[in-house]
Amino acid sequence: MAVAFTFPGQGSQAIGMGKDLADAFPEARRVFQEVDDALGENLSKLIWEGPEETLTLTANAQPALMAVSLAAIRALEARGLSLKDKVAYVAGHSLGEYSALAAAGFVSVADAARLLRIRGNAMQAAVPAGEGAMAAIIGLEQPDVEAACIEAAQGASKVCQIANDNGGGQLVISGAKAAVELAAKLCTEKGAKRALMLQVSAPFHSALMAPAANVMREALAGVTKHAPGVPVVSNVTVTPTSDPDEIARRLVEQITGRVRWRETVEWFGANGVTTLYEIGAGKVLSGLARRINRDIATSAVGTPADVEAALATFA
Repeated sequence: MAVAFTFPGQGSQAIGMGKDLADAFPEARRVFQEVDDALGENLSKLIWEGPEETLTLTANAQPALMAVSLAAIRALEARGLSLKDKVAYVAGHSLGEYSALAAAGFVSVADAARLLRIRGNAMQAAVPAGEGAMAAIIGLEQPDVEAACIEAAQGASKVCQIANDNGGGQLVISGAKAAVELAAKLCTEKGAKRALMLQVSAPFHSALMAPAANVMREALAGVTKHAPGVPVVSNVTVTPTSDPDEIARRLVEQITGRVRWRETVEWFGANGVTTLYEIGAGKVLSGLARRINRDIATSAVGTPADVEAALATFA
C-alpha cells in the first residue's frame, strides 16, 4: 500500500486560493513571500485579490499554482509529515510537474517560481496570437482522435496532435488553428460526444511550442538541481526517476510532448499506489483519477482542514 502526491495544472487557479493556508500556517505564508521575492512583485496580492483575468495569464497562473501547492506541502511538513518516508511517488499535470519537483527538493521554491515565469512567457511567445488553438474531445477513443489529427494535419504541413490524455474519455488536441478546428469536426463525425474549442492563449504541448522548449533547456541549465527525495513520474515517459539531468531533459520534452495523465494514474495503480493526494488548488486531478481507476482513493489537500485531515491519515 503506497501513497502518491499529485499536483494540479493550469485551469485549477481561482482568486483567493491559498489565502487560508497562509493565514493558518506561518510556513505556508513564507512560501508566498519566497515566490514574491523571487519574481520581484506581489504575486500573492494578485492570487488573493485578483483581477481574475490577470491571474489567468499563463505567466501568472503557473507560478501562482505552484505557490499554493508548496504552501500546502510546507504546512504538512511543519506538522511532521516526511515526504521521503511517507510518499512513494510524486507527479504533476503539466506545470504541476514543477510543483512536484519543488516539493521533492529538485529545485528551490524560488527557482521553481522563476522557471515557471520563464516557461509561461516562453509558451505565450512561441506562437503569434490567433495562429494556434486547442480543443477538448469528449467520448472518443484515442486511436480515432489520433486518426483525426493526422488527417487534419494533412501530412506534415500543419501541426495537430494530442496534447493531453486526461482519462475518462477526455482528450485535448493542440496545434495550428485551422487544423485543430478541422480535427474537432472530424472527431464529431467519428462519434465524439463533444468537441469543444478551448479558450486558451496558445497551442500548448504541441510541436509549435519548440521555441519555448529551447528557452526552457537554457533556463533549466542555469539552476541548481538536486536528486529529488521522492521519485517523480514524468508526464512524457510515465516512468519514475530521481536523476537530475534526466528530469531536466524530460521537462524540456514536456513542452512539446503529450501530458499522459491517464497512463500516469494507471501506472500508479499497477505499482501499488492505493491513495492519491492532490496537493494545492482545486480537485480536478482527483476527479480524473476516479474516472480512470476507482480502486485508488483520492483526497484533495488545499485548505487548513484538508491539511489536518491528511495528517490524521498518516498518523
